[in-house]
Amino acid sequence: FKGPIQNRNKRKLFYFNIMKCASPMVLLSFQCPTTQLCVEKCPDKFMTLAKAYTNNKEFYYYKNFCKETVTKILRDRLCPTMLIPSKSFTRRCFPALGLKGGVVTVGNSTTFDDGEGNQRDAKDLVDGVKNATVVMEARQVVMKIFEDYTQSWYWILIGLVIAMLLSLLFVVLMRFLAGIMIWIIIIAVIAVIGYGIFHCYMEYNSLKNEPGANVTLQELGFHTDFTIYLQVRQTWLAFVIILAIVEVIIILLLIFLRKRILIAIALIKEASKAIRYMMCSMFYPLFTFLLLAIVVAYWAVTAVFLSTSNDAIYKVVSQFNCVHSGNSCDPANYSTSKMKAECPDSQCNFAYYGGETVYHKYLIALQFYNVFLFFWCANFVIALGQMSLAGAFASYYWAFSKPGDIPTFPVFSAMGRSLRYHTGSLAFGSLILSIVQIIRVLLEYLDHKLKGAENKFAKFLLCCLKCCFWCLEKFIKFMNRNAYIMVLLLNLLFFFSGVFAFFFFSGRVKAFENTAPNLHYYWVPILTVVIGSYLIAHGFFSVYDMCVDTLFLCFCEDLERNDGSPARPYYMSTTIREILWKGEDGLRAFRPRLRLSE
Repeated sequence: FKGPIQNRNKRKLFYFNIMKCASPMVLLSFQCPTTQLCVEKCPDKFMTLAKAYTNNKEFYYYKNFCKETVTKILRDRLCPTMLIPSKSFTRRCFPALGLKGGVVTVGNSTTFDDGEGNQRDAKDLVDGVKNATVVMEARQVVMKIFEDYTQSWYWILIGLVIAMLLSLLFVVLMRFLAGIMIWIIIIAVIAVIGYGIFHCYMEYNSLKNEPGANVTLQELGFHTDFTIYLQVRQTWLAFVIILAIVEVIIILLLIFLRKRILIAIALIKEASKAIRYMMCSMFYPLFTFLLLAIVVAYWAVTAVFLSTSNDAIYKVVSQFNCVHSGNSCDPANYSTSKMKAECPDSQCNFAYYGGETVYHKYLIALQFYNVFLFFWCANFVIALGQMSLAGAFASYYWAFSKPGDIPTFPVFSAMGRSLRYHTGSLAFGSLILSIVQIIRVLLEYLDHKLKGAENKFAKFLLCCLKCCFWCLEKFIKFMNRNAYIMVLLLNLLFFFSGVFAFFFFSGRVKAFENTAPNLHYYWVPILTVVIGSYLIAHGFFSVYDMCVDTLFLCFCEDLERNDGSPARPYYMSTTIREILWKGEDGLRAFRPRLRLSE
């Protein structure tokens, strides 16, 4: 035990007023807004400060739960207003709650004196105990996760480097073996998910006769040790069902989108030719990532500044009528203040974290404004990257003589044109998307506030609004169906990184049993590798995604502007013509669909 000498034998944490922990803000700030004190043992009897003053023996016991010496206690009253029977749980003093005839009790009593002359029900303590327990468990989980990162960070970096190398290798092979690579990875994903279904079923079957394995997840409740859930049959059954649904969805997509997949493969081959002339486009996502990192850092610093700008607010509390009750006070000099002189029995107690200025009153609004600016700036950066890449690939398409007519630095030239001529369009488009996103955030905030409401109509209306704005956001983001196919085909790489990370960190493979670090939660590095691999793969293959979309739209514009005559020749390559248009009959059939789609 590390701490001041006077606290060496005080190994338990005592809350002055556990009911202060009932505030929902405790779950956001991870801090209970009441004085906390290290004590040698938890209180075992009911007692109030007012009554303890009249009995020297009781006061001698009571001062064990006060902050300072007897002199300061008498002067500043740095004591809890009440004591209730408590039990030690993970070195914290929690009220000794129980049930008697279906009624919550504390210390075998259904009520208690709150030290301010009020009789409170024992059930009023329940929410405070629950929140304090959640905060305690959350802190333990965070500490364990931090320890896992310190033990596995180098393996995580190795996994991310492997994912980057695989992405580069995949991009190089796509230039020569696009069709084969895509079909191999699709078949491999189906096979891996099939193996996952088999493995989860075998785990489910192996727990058939194990004691306690048939308990339901609802009965099990929440535990910070997630390995407990792997010892329950219902967990593995849920995995089997989820993987089976994913497998069926992928197979159905392959059946119904097989023609589109063939077109996508052919377009990827053409995109590989375009990227070959501008390899710097493969590294442009790094520049976008750098700008996004700056935006995220600015948002995070501002959010932390706003969250930590609250001050400890103290209020005057008196058991008798006092004109200053509820007024703000300063505990440092309250004993010599005018308010103390006029109300000798009053105390300057901690009330909450916050403030009473105009700035503090609108702190939540400022947080929402900060989130809105974050969405706007992030969407602008993403839109700038998309327009820059689209402009570069458009310069490839509209170059009549390739590569002679392609600009020397196509990506940077396109970014310059975007900033010079289209900044307003980028900002306006980002603004529309940001408004939709901030409305969704506000709806989620309202949904959180109305969780305890019984108004079914309000819940239904809120759910409908959330669904509508989710659909609107997706419609704004993805207006081309081909983007879904590219995401399905090109972002499957991170899945294999996740599978490899699972077998490595979980110790399921004997070859890695002694190499893998000893962790509290092996899913921490697994999720980190999976998410990191996804971001890396998405960064590389989003270039292909943008290239395919740009070439397709340029092909449509080419058909509208030109007719293939010597005066107005087509700019499309022979490969694109073979993919999307076969002969004059194909052109006649394709043009009405273009006008219809407009």
